[in-house]
Amino acid sequence: MVGRQKTILTPHYYLDNFRYVLDFVKRLYGNLLNDAEWDFIHRFEALPLDAQCLYVRFSNRKGLFFRTTKLQYNEITDLPAAVDALISSGFVERLSAHHELMGEAALGVFTKPELLNLLPLEPEESRPLAKEKKEGVVRYALHELDFAEIVTSLTTHETVVKMNFEAEEMMVKYLFFGNRGSNMTEFVVRDLGMVNFERYDESKLTARFRTRKEVEDKLLISLTNEEFYELKEAETPADDIYNWFLNWNETRPELTEIAIPGYQKLVCRVGAFLERQKLPDQALAVYELSDRVPARERRVRLLFKNGSIDEALALCDEISVNPLNAEERYFATDFREKILGLSEKKRTRKATTRFLSDADSVNIPAAYRHHVEAGVMNYYLEQDFDAAFTENYPWRGLFGLVFWDIIYDANVSAIHHPLQRAPSDFYLPDFYLKREELLKKRLTELDTKDAWRRHVGRMFNAKYGITNVLVDWSDELLRLVQQMIDLLDIEQLRLILLEMARNVREHTRGFPDLLVWNERGDYDFVEVKSPTDHLGPQQLHWLEFFQTIGVRGKVVRVIWEL
Repeated sequence: MVGRQKTILTPHYYLDNFRYVLDFVKRLYGNLLNDAEWDFIHRFEALPLDAQCLYVRFSNRKGLFFRTTKLQYNEITDLPAAVDALISSGFVERLSAHHELMGEAALGVFTKPELLNLLPLEPEESRPLAKEKKEGVVRYALHELDFAEIVTSLTTHETVVKMNFEAEEMMVKYLFFGNRGSNMTEFVVRDLGMVNFERYDESKLTARFRTRKEVEDKLLISLTNEEFYELKEAETPADDIYNWFLNWNETRPELTEIAIPGYQKLVCRVGAFLERQKLPDQALAVYELSDRVPARERRVRLLFKNGSIDEALALCDEISVNPLNAEERYFATDFREKILGLSEKKRTRKATTRFLSDADSVNIPAAYRHHVEAGVMNYYLEQDFDAAFTENYPWRGLFGLVFWDIIYDANVSAIHHPLQRAPSDFYLPDFYLKREELLKKRLTELDTKDAWRRHVGRMFNAKYGITNVLVDWSDELLRLVQQMIDLLDIEQLRLILLEMARNVREHTRGFPDLLVWNERGDYDFVEVKSPTDHLGPQQLHWLEFFQTIGVRGKVVRVIWEL
């Protein structure tokens, strides 16, 4: 077998990528950049080549402080000159006493033995510190020693520098990627062939942000989310985190629409944290700031728990009128019945429990206890059925293949840079609203099963290996997708894909575990449940939806044979 040819990156690949990002941001977001960011770009472009390389190397590494004696970059011909150029131009500065507030980060670039050797410590201080972890040594130094003396001791034999323009450099990357989770490594995985991205006409790529306030609002939520995680990691008392969040929320600006989804997620994360910390009243106060899943459900439960029965019932009714997903829809009905049942001393069961209790059961050898789906599959194979593991995999793949060009259509103004793995509105209601006409037109065009097979096969072969968040590539995928096309009616396929499109985040999960079929065309989508397993709301959603449109789907409860 001939292996894939190894890709060799050019020596200055990282600088080429950074320059590309700069040019891209200037073109799409030049009108949103402030004076400091334009100054950063112009001054960077005026640096010598080696200095540009070194600054980008710094920017791609973790932390702000670096020891120049530890730098090893073969492609930079004169490292000392590059350091001097960055210092003289203000892109880095030497460690000094005025960095005291960043002392932990500055000392962090040294090892514990180096600190014990270099810090201005008396012998009676060094001996007990030798038993401490590095964090303890750093903490002692910052609290007990003069920071100016620390700097002098550390920099006597080598230069330590701090990177500057970090805010401007961060903003450039944030404008390009549109989030804080992506970084310049995305270019590397693409250039090494580890990930293949869809190709776009870059003239059709549109700006993610229309105004400076949109940028700052979305970035504010990202940075606040990071601060929340840092507070948790530092084991900050839960009451303090609650007060911090409420104070932040009271002083935050009115958010633009682009920042609202991130804000609602943050609210739910903080609320869930407070619940886990046994602060139900504080959690309820936080959840009240959001109407996103699962905030309303958690509010109902907390209201019920603290005795606010009427408020809990009213909120259940509100959710029932406009549920945001299957969990909310079934929860609102089930919990309302539970509350009323308690007052009337009636026993109630959840919809998922009722559905599961009515399901068929099969006896499976206990040897399959840890591979329950495989046991049920073997049961059907013994009944002369073919069987395959499916769950969400072929449905997501079918959706991705049928609508590929619509998903990644740059004309819809949801593709903003060439390394984007999904349109920016993919998990928002806008995805369906913007593309409804295109989606329905595609399904109308596929008017025969042969047309479905040809289209899916053509897209599979043309796009194989290209990143699509719904398509997990394997040769098995096409076989399963074609099998589903054979078994289902065209109208059933259309209705299922449209249901998925209406809520991509929720409706691309919850499908049954197995597909079983025989040569006569009999088939079932089978959800497998062990004796201790429960049926989820999204699973019930699809089973009931299948029933509504005439697709054969069922739950099979497993009984172990000893």
